[in-house]
Order: sequence, then C-alpha cells, then structure tokens
Amino acid sequence: MSSDWSTLSYEEWSATCDTLHAHTQLLGKLAVALAPPEPQLQHAALRLTARGWETGLLPAADGSGALVVALDLRSHEAIVEHSGGPVRRVALTPDRPVGEVTREVIEAVRHVAGSVEINPTPQEVPWSVPLDEDYEHTRYDPGQVASYFAAATRAALILAAFRAPYRGRSTPVNAWWGSFDLAVNLFSGSPADPPSDDFIMRNAMNAQEVAVGWWPGDPRYNNAAFYAYAHPAPAGFATATLSPAAAHWNAEIGEYILDWEDVCRSPNPHRAGLEFARSAFRHACAVCDWDPALAASAEGKPPPVV
Repeated sequence: MSSDWSTLSYEEWSATCDTLHAHTQLLGKLAVALAPPEPQLQHAALRLTARGWETGLLPAADGSGALVVALDLRSHEAIVEHSGGPVRRVALTPDRPVGEVTREVIEAVRHVAGSVEINPTPQEVPWSVPLDEDYEHTRYDPGQVASYFAAATRAALILAAFRAPYRGRSTPVNAWWGSFDLAVNLFSGSPADPPSDDFIMRNAMNAQEVAVGWWPGDPRYNNAAFYAYAHPAPAGFATATLSPAAAHWNAEIGEYILDWEDVCRSPNPHRAGLEFARSAFRHACAVCDWDPALAASAEGKPPPVV
C-alpha cells in the first residue's frame, strides 16, 4: 500500500460520518434556497475544496453581494463568508449536536446576507429528524474527519483527471449532500426518461449519462468505494469484466464497484482509480451506443490541449 493512501472503513467511523453528512445537508439546503436553478439540479451540488465541503457562490438574500458557506475540515468549523468581508465561524466540536450547529449557521447567514429559510427535513438518509432539531448526531472525531478528507481528496483528483479530456457536456466533480458522495456525470446529449417521477429523479436523471463517483461507505455498503452506472442501462450492462481485476458488479446496489481498499493496495492507486473510471465509461458507451468519437475523447483522443 502506498504510504500516503489510507483505507477507510465506514463501520469504524460511522457515527462521525453521519454527523458530517448531516452538516453537509445544511450546506445543500442553503444552496437550494439561494442559488438559481440549473439542469440536473447542479445548483444544489457542493464542491470539495482544499479546506473541505463548500457551496458555490450564492447570491445574498438581501441583495448585498454573495456568500459562501463551508465546512472547513482542517480547522473543524463551519464558515459563513460574505463577499463584502464579514465572516462568521461556528465550531464543529466532538460532541456538539447537529441541531445546535444548524441553528447557529443559519443565524450567521441571516446576519451577513439577510433572511433565508430552508426545508430542514434531511434527504436520502435513514433518519428523519429535522436538521435544526437533530440531537441524535453529535459525534465528531477530528482525526476520523481528517482521514476521510485525505481519502476524499485523492478520489476527487482521480475523478477530475477522468473528466478532464471529455468533449461532451459534463459536470464538475460534485459533492452530493444527499448521498454523501463525490461524482462526475458525462452526458451523451440525448434525453432520457427518469427512472421515477419523484422530484429528484425527474429533475436529475432526464438525460442519458454515465456517472462515476466515490463514497465513503454507508449502512448498505460498508466499504469506501468507487462506483459507476449508466442511465438508462440496457440489457447486458451488468455483464462486463472491467479493470482493474478487483472491479465487480454489485447486483444489490446496481452499480459497478471498485473498493477503496483495493485502490489503496495497488502499486499505483491513482492509476488504478483512473483505470476503473475509464473502463466503466468505455463499456457504458459501447452498450449504450454513444457516439464513438465522443466516447474516445474521454481517453484523450483527440488530446484536450494542443
């Protein structure tokens, strides 16, 4: 295993993971409330940066400029920063309830950027207590957060390298607060029928796409892993042999998986993660009948910069 690549077990840090996940939901709710809507719900996506999870540039509700709300995973605090200079900081301490942090962050946003209202009901998680009333999630271990952030940063760099040469429409490396994952979505340019009529599905999955992402594990899959899927996926999509050899189809999840532990144990982890992403995309484009020239561009043919 490369010395600076560390494995990540959800079981070992699940309490801290769920607390951090809840904090990211607050950032996402603020983005939903303030950002202008975009196709595939891109306005709701967050970003992983050198300091942690952040919103994009959000318009201040009072028209005074813009703000960014961040979870600084190095200093372990939530930061509300206005383009005009004001900054408010909220500590993320080991035993501070999500509800307390939520209320303080919203108050900080209102102080620097005007009144804002969010829907505090959490989404895509097994719990239902509103964020501003959540006293269940309190565990926040800075060491575990640092380990997660190191792994997530490595994964984000792999996803960015995979996406870079693609000449079709694609997303940046999004940090999704519902499923608590990092992902890039590459689109063919053709529409698609959503898999269901609920709000997220009908808005996020109305175009033909291939998604490649990474998540730190969850109750349904206990390992951090890369994943890949196509939408819509034709018959035979689940039958491929991808590379590296540890990649496999998970029928329960309905995605191709490459465990993070297998990435970290490989001689060149960055190359192994990139190999998985390219292999999955190559297979998806073939069975989904994408334009071959568009598919080839994801592997740098033609080169992105001449």
